[in-house]
Amino acid sequence: MAGEEHLLSTEIVNRGIQSSGPNAGSPTFSVRVRRRLPEFVQSVNLKYVKLGYHYLINHGIYLATVPVLVLVFGAEVGSLSREELWRRLWDSTAGYDLATVLSFFGVFVFTLSVYFMSRPRSIYLLDFACYKPHDDLKARKYYNQRHKCAWPRPWQVSKEQFIESARKSGKFDEVSLEFQKRILQSSGIGDETYIPKAVMSLENCSTMKEGRAEASMVMFGALDELFEKTRLRPKDVGILVVNCSIFNPTPSLSAMIINHYKMRGNILSFNLGGMGCSAGIIALDLARDMLQANPNNYALVVSTEMVGYNWYPGSERSMLIPNCFFRMGCSALLLSNRRRHFSRAKYRLEHIVRTHKGADDRCFRSIYQEEDSQRLKGLRISKELVEIGGDALKTNITTLGPLVLPFSEQLIFFATLVWRHLFSSRGASQRPPVKPYIPDYKLAFEHFCVHAASKTVLDELQRNLELSDKNLEASRATLHRFGNTSSSSIWYELAYMEAKGQVGRGDRVWQLAFGSGFKCNSAVWRSMHRIKRPSRNPWLDCLHRYPEAL
Repeated sequence: MAGEEHLLSTEIVNRGIQSSGPNAGSPTFSVRVRRRLPEFVQSVNLKYVKLGYHYLINHGIYLATVPVLVLVFGAEVGSLSREELWRRLWDSTAGYDLATVLSFFGVFVFTLSVYFMSRPRSIYLLDFACYKPHDDLKARKYYNQRHKCAWPRPWQVSKEQFIESARKSGKFDEVSLEFQKRILQSSGIGDETYIPKAVMSLENCSTMKEGRAEASMVMFGALDELFEKTRLRPKDVGILVVNCSIFNPTPSLSAMIINHYKMRGNILSFNLGGMGCSAGIIALDLARDMLQANPNNYALVVSTEMVGYNWYPGSERSMLIPNCFFRMGCSALLLSNRRRHFSRAKYRLEHIVRTHKGADDRCFRSIYQEEDSQRLKGLRISKELVEIGGDALKTNITTLGPLVLPFSEQLIFFATLVWRHLFSSRGASQRPPVKPYIPDYKLAFEHFCVHAASKTVLDELQRNLELSDKNLEASRATLHRFGNTSSSSIWYELAYMEAKGQVGRGDRVWQLAFGSGFKCNSAVWRSMHRIKRPSRNPWLDCLHRYPEAL
């Protein structure tokens, strides 16, 4: 599950047996949390800067020759009067017959047509929806009548209720309960997040039946809203991509959606599993590639995770952390490559940059699903996760920089980076070391959607990238109101910005997510017009409390 992506590194220190006091003889422990990510720019590798510039080099010939041609042509034309310019143009063409002139213009038009037809198709985001549970009575009536099935009721749980219910469930000892309580207190999660009620029952909730029931509730809830907002028939969708990290039944989750909405038989469907909290951007990348290869089409991307199916009922502390952070959530996006949607779409996809550190064994095992000593399955979080996550983030943003940063920022950053590498050793040069320059990403983006993994992660990203409280307001609000909803969290954050009316025409949005593997992925969007406050949005009933509630 994407809890994997939670970059909180926790160490448990056994302090042995107390020798005195009322609790003498009882074991005690303390929790040490590594609060700082490594500095991103202290050891930037030049190869990642080169990788970013590699994306631009394909157009280098245009960038180099067009200014020269403009200068030469401008200098020549600028010295002529209007009458002399027309006379020269007429004299230069008068010596040719009509067939030659028409052939020239035919070749010119053909060349332009080939150029524009060979360009990648623009990918538009028409709209999206984020699942928000109804209250108990509405949920029970709505789902039983419309979907003819008994789905589990979501439970809006406070931190105190969480611990008390966990105690009553009998699945955890007092040491484990105290550990989870301490984690929750510093998590940044509020008292209105959602979990399935089944996770606190005496029975086993990690069953296929419970997993399918929760998947049906969150996926169909988000998709019903999306189809209602876009007024699109499910049969019109030609591409479907679903991502869910751990719960992957047979038939797949994508097959469940196709069966429920009776989609067409030639739909191109994909089901991504085991890819963590960054899988939402991976699914988006796959949908983009499929839209590039299939003109005049719609693509549906569904990102979710099943909380109940991934619940860990054991006592190993490194596997209890996901229980504290992960909550119910799901997002559904409708993408199009049709040019006529230029004026209708909300956003246009600009860039996707993906970073994968799986070749390193330490990164590969930093978030690892396995059984504990009692053969209870869960996700084991490595103590080195903070360092691993920081390195992946550093690589990703360094690669992304040349694509999005203004030229002035790129020039200063690159010059500082080269200077530091040339004179890294003070013994080789008597000059004092150059302080690393942190590019100002606020010049490249108006809005930031950083995966709401934990309060610690958001604090460290804000410090490293020198972001303001306003830049991370949506991420902190999402963590507080909905918890860590895995790969869908970046869409709850964008929904927050839309509900606040913050997204204007031409604004650039940076979505940043990280997850098991270890992976870090970025997506960049540009707003096509000013986004009006939507009538359907998961924030409308609580928006007035933020950011004061943080």
